[in-house]
Amino acid sequence: MRLIVLLLASVTFFSCGDAATVTANAGVAGSTVTTAQLESRTLESPNIRVTLNGASPEGCLLIGQFAEQQYKVDDGRTEGNTVVFQREEPYKPGHYYAYFTDGSAVQMLIDEDQTFTIEGDKAGAISGMKITGSTDNELLYETLAFEAGMAPEFRLVTEALGKTTPGSPEYQAYEAQRAELVDKREAFQDERFTQYPNSLFTAFKRAGRNPRLRDIRNANGTLDEQAQVEGFREDFWNDVNFADVRLLNTPVIFNKLKRYMTELTPQNATAIINSADQLLAKVLPHPEYYKFIANWITLQYEPGKTTVMDGAAIHVHMIKNYFTRERAFWSDSMTVFGLQQRADQMAYSLVGQQGPDITVPGIDGEPKRLYDLKKPYIAVYMFNPECEHCIEQTPKLVQAYQSLKSELDVYAIALDTDATKWKNFVNQYGLQQFTNVFDPTNRSIFKTYYVDNTPELYLLGPDRKIVSKNLKVAQLAQAIELAKSRSK
Repeated sequence: MRLIVLLLASVTFFSCGDAATVTANAGVAGSTVTTAQLESRTLESPNIRVTLNGASPEGCLLIGQFAEQQYKVDDGRTEGNTVVFQREEPYKPGHYYAYFTDGSAVQMLIDEDQTFTIEGDKAGAISGMKITGSTDNELLYETLAFEAGMAPEFRLVTEALGKTTPGSPEYQAYEAQRAELVDKREAFQDERFTQYPNSLFTAFKRAGRNPRLRDIRNANGTLDEQAQVEGFREDFWNDVNFADVRLLNTPVIFNKLKRYMTELTPQNATAIINSADQLLAKVLPHPEYYKFIANWITLQYEPGKTTVMDGAAIHVHMIKNYFTRERAFWSDSMTVFGLQQRADQMAYSLVGQQGPDITVPGIDGEPKRLYDLKKPYIAVYMFNPECEHCIEQTPKLVQAYQSLKSELDVYAIALDTDATKWKNFVNQYGLQQFTNVFDPTNRSIFKTYYVDNTPELYLLGPDRKIVSKNLKVAQLAQAIELAKSRSK
């Protein structure tokens, strides 16, 4: 069963502890909306009318968003050159697009009041949009127009900074100009945030705003850029109100999560685990956010999908800590048991751990012990004779071995096959120079070297610790050189 099915099993959300009465994060100044307040509201039946002059309303769709997924919500009804979205059941509060068949789109915020009109020209500017009956959308388009007007000023300053030497008087002057522009933009937003603190517009725009860089100095008075980066990452979620479930139906949470984990966090297992733990500690009282974020991080670093060195360590950490019976409220006990069992198996073969010593019967029927191999490095190669990728990679391993055999042994393990197919494969592809083993029961390697997909290639160092895994054959020589450099 694919892991995504296990992790994202659909259930009804429940309120955990006092999550329904928790207020906004301390960093969200002026925002007091709570989960309980949102759930107690009465949403009206929608009657949304969108007119985009120059675009045909025929076939227009209302498209919603949950986290990173966009989905069809409704079909529009045509009245002249206007498209109407109308039904008895309210739409979930969030960010939407009216998509026209020619590719044009009109974005909108839908919240408690779901009767409003939006009118503009296909070829017109954002500032030309006319909104009636929706404060959220009046604020949205007013702000979009203001920011669009500032865009040329930001672009000129950014281009100038790129052509100027960092730290020079000219560079500092352009930095000051950019800071003034940011102040101006944020003052415009803050004025509206203060006036409409509990609006969807305020929650949406505030959550998407970047924190200011802290002014952190070294002992000699110079700017500590590394500390600034760390502070920026720590402050990154301060303006997100995790009590506000409406934000999950906008692009802002997914965009921030992806940036936080893949851009602001160094792409190594230790840093990624630390960032994940810090974020999940914030959202643990908020079930909807916890479910989405825990699932996304776990799937992002699933073995076989991620290119991060030893992404399995991240995956195992996430399963062990966040997919327990107490915390994975959306999954049944058997699903949780299966995930935990899989994580247990993976945990035996993480980078940095001692490579499990195994003894498996060889071609001659005699037991072949992995640790009896004497060369400094050992490649543990697991394959299936009928696997297409194995058939592709095995000749490359045989060829690569010719230039590495002075320092490399290969322990080749056949999996999920029979003795005849295994021996034929060894002979056909010239694997006789390797230590070839096969155990039809798989008992010799059970809970040792975890295999997600074949072929699987591990590299053990002179101390027989796992120095690399999930390697392609083309990466083997580089992995050996990297291991040498690290041991100096």
